[in-house]
Amino acid sequence: MSRSFCGNKLLLFNKLMGIKTLCFYLTILLFGSGILVNFNGCFGCPYSFTGASVPPHLKTIAIPFADDRSGFGEPGLREMLTDKLTQKFIEDNNLSISERINADALLECVITGINDAPAVVTSGESVASRRISINVQVTYKDLIKRITIYEKQFSNYGDYSSSGGITERTKGIEAALEKISEDILLDTVSGW
Repeated sequence: MSRSFCGNKLLLFNKLMGIKTLCFYLTILLFGSGILVNFNGCFGCPYSFTGASVPPHLKTIAIPFADDRSGFGEPGLREMLTDKLTQKFIEDNNLSISERINADALLECVITGINDAPAVVTSGESVASRRISINVQVTYKDLIKRITIYEKQFSNYGDYSSSGGITERTKGIEAALEKISEDILLDTVSGW
């Protein structure tokens, strides 16, 4: 009786190993086909999804002044965002800055929201630092092929000392805009 019990265990073990092996091979097949699709891209897709490259027909980009629909009332906010973005693109050198009439691509930005809230509260419930979060809706258009490449919401933050008043708050805003500008640049030149 113990012999057939051991034989049944061995048979069950072999069946389980067969199932595990089958699952292993199916996982490899599905994972491998997913990688092939990701690396090959989609057929008929004009843009590459690998590396930091801009399509070869895009040489220039226009970045008009950002629109501020946040309702926050921060003076110079749209100019700060536009200046930071323009500077990022100049430093990156993948696309040259151009006027809209001569540009191959267009980057339109709308500041949609700003939130200023306590970030660190110390004992006694006093606020040590604050966090300002900024949301920007960005539309990136290929003006040569007349298509929208992407339309995305970008959001980031900057922390500042609550005891510093408006000067510190401006530093927090600049830190948030710096991060957002970097994110927009990266998605534009290498987010393909």
